[in-house]
Amino acid sequence: MTQQNNNNPVFTTTAVLPDGNGAFTPCPELLTEQEAIRYLRLDVNGPQNPAGTLKYYRDRGFLQAVRIGRNLRYPRKAMDAMVEKLLGKREDF
Repeated sequence: MTQQNNNNPVFTTTAVLPDGNGAFTPCPELLTEQEAIRYLRLDVNGPQNPAGTLKYYRDRGFLQAVRIGRNLRYPRKAMDAMVEKLLGKREDF
């Protein structure tokens, strides 16, 4: 989809999650732990304990989660911001 913004085209994309079978599903705004692991691709050649990695990022303040009932949900925007923040730190080296 394309939108016009001051005569400059703005391209928008829809975020998707791999389903593990070669297909993709639309990505919700709030993700479960397993969806967050797939979104960040921690399940592909990633750490031995992807859930522990999410906890590490939460504990260090890199990633925010929202508790809804007894479950944690991860806002997609917070995960995108974390990736941008981590990429910015790499440029400092």
